[in-house]
Amino acid sequence: MTRVRLIVSIAILMAMTTLAGAQDYPNRLIKLMHGFPPGGNVDVLARIVAEEMSKGLGQTIVIEAKPGVVGSIAAETVVRSPADGYTLLFLPSAHTVTAAIYKSIKYNAVDDFAWISTVSFYPFVLCVPKDSKFRTIGDLLQYARANPGRLTYGSTGAGSIHHMTVELLANTTKTKYVNVPYRGEGQILTGMLGGDVDFGMSTVTVAAPHIESGAVRALAVTSKNRWKDLPDVPTLAEAGVPNYEVISWSGFAAPPRTPQAVIDRIHAEIQRSIKVPGVKERLARLGGDVRGTTPAEMRALVARQVALWAKLAKEANIQSQ
Repeated sequence: MTRVRLIVSIAILMAMTTLAGAQDYPNRLIKLMHGFPPGGNVDVLARIVAEEMSKGLGQTIVIEAKPGVVGSIAAETVVRSPADGYTLLFLPSAHTVTAAIYKSIKYNAVDDFAWISTVSFYPFVLCVPKDSKFRTIGDLLQYARANPGRLTYGSTGAGSIHHMTVELLANTTKTKYVNVPYRGEGQILTGMLGGDVDFGMSTVTVAAPHIESGAVRALAVTSKNRWKDLPDVPTLAEAGVPNYEVISWSGFAAPPRTPQAVIDRIHAEIQRSIKVPGVKERLARLGGDVRGTTPAEMRALVARQVALWAKLAKEANIQSQ
């Protein structure tokens, strides 16, 4: 009986300690990690939101970039960090692609995270060089069907979100393309401008200036509806690829078993921060639809996209170590 009472007492003490820690959260510096190079799209988005959040939380938020294996090194680090809200993860939808095709990751991409909220959503846009003979998606698909494996496209490497969006197009339309990998998304546009690839799939953020200048031509966006910044560009579904939709996103997660009170505090601060006019304007200027979600909604989003890419990876026999 004494042993049982001791175990119960310890359990109660641990619960009280966790509650007390959650109630005075945060009382020290917070680390926000991401798995992509400094200065890139993910890094910029993280810094914009973190700068405002630190004001509301009353604590400094330090951004730590830990690139490697399409973001999975940073994700694994956060999964193994203390569940106290002082190590957070900022991640893009590439997280779901990595989970679907990389055998080496050591975490469950859905269940091993405490999901908090998205920050913004943005589509990809399929572009061709300004002097391309392809004026529409129909033109490109017609040529691809008649000449399988002749068209080249730029991506940020095998297994990247850029690679998989084109592979989804290939799988949906029964066409075949040759992947030309680049070190970064900006180089995809450089490849098109130099005539080294026939087309590329890029985020609106990176492609928009080149579209506006006329250096490249946008044939279609991957969102379900036309994108606000490119109202004259049709969706892939409108252009003859039914049921095609890929929407990218960015958002926050924490280690598993992070106290709900801490998650609620961070969630509330994210929602406040992205509604601040200056923050919302800066995020929107990067091509995003600024929009938060509940933790449950974000978890469901991640689960749906992992399932989508896992299905494609199996059908197209795409996998990586």
